[in-house]
This record gives sequence, C-alpha cells and structure tokens, in this order.
Amino acid sequence: MTSRCPICRKPTDSEQSTDFPFCSERCRLLDLGNWASEKYRISQPIFDESEFGGADRGGSPSGGASRDENHEEEDDARGRNR
Repeated sequence: MTSRCPICRKPTDSEQSTDFPFCSERCRLLDLGNWASEKYRISQPIFDESEFGGADRGGSPSGGASRDENHEEEDDARGRNR
C-alpha cells in the first residue's frame, strides 16, 4: 500500500518501510512529539455521554460510590475512621 508520510508528505510504502505510515524514524518521532506537546487534539468525545445516565463528572460511570467512599464505609464498619 502506498501512501504519503503525514509529516513530510514523501511517498512511503507499507511493504518497504518499517516506519509506515511514516517515511522514516525521524518523522515517526516528530509525530510522537506533536502528540506529547498536545499539538494534536481529539475534537469530539470518544463516547456518548448519554450512555452514562447523567452520572456526575469524575464519578464512576455506573453512578455508584467511588472507590474512596467504599473504603471509608469499610473503615467505619471496622472502627478505624472515627
């Protein structure tokens, strides 16, 4: 499969280039650096928020108690968190 390198636009071939879709390791590392420096962004959420039934942000998707809340209840039951 022939394509163009997303960084420098040189032609590259999936059967010949070990760095495909990039033409070289340099372009592959430049792309990685772009992601690391947040030059690239995902423009839309990767999931539908309505699937979670209005759960609060930061909470668990099921709407239940968080892990910390569950541990506090266990500690209270054992008499540790008074």
